[in-house]
Amino acid sequence: MSSSQDQPSAERDRSTVESLLAGVVGSDAVKAATSKALQARERAVEVQEFTLGALNLPSAAVIDRLTRRVRSLALRLESIEDGLDRLEDRLADAPEGSSGADLERVLDRLEAIEKRLEKLQPAKGA
Repeated sequence: MSSSQDQPSAERDRSTVESLLAGVVGSDAVKAATSKALQARERAVEVQEFTLGALNLPSAAVIDRLTRRVRSLALRLESIEDGLDRLEDRLADAPEGSSGADLERVLDRLEAIEKRLEKLQPAKGA
């Protein structure tokens, strides 16, 4: 037989399989089974979260939130370090006999940086 004669037969077989699958997937029994499986999954997640909480262990969501917070803190600290590096470079480039006003501005800036660092530090015991 040539491939042109096999093609209509293959298309019919494929069409039959597709219609059979469509009937099975659309059936009430499959819908009910899928619904029950999803409900069981949701219940399992609730039980897992409850169990982890009872054991005083963090869930994946808690760990994810903490990871994001640590990354955010790391980015803030990097920006502070960059600012301190720029300040250090300006101080190194400043002439020896800089005026007292320059020194006062530097001290004010350092004080502002210290205040920002204090805000970023976690509370003791947390």
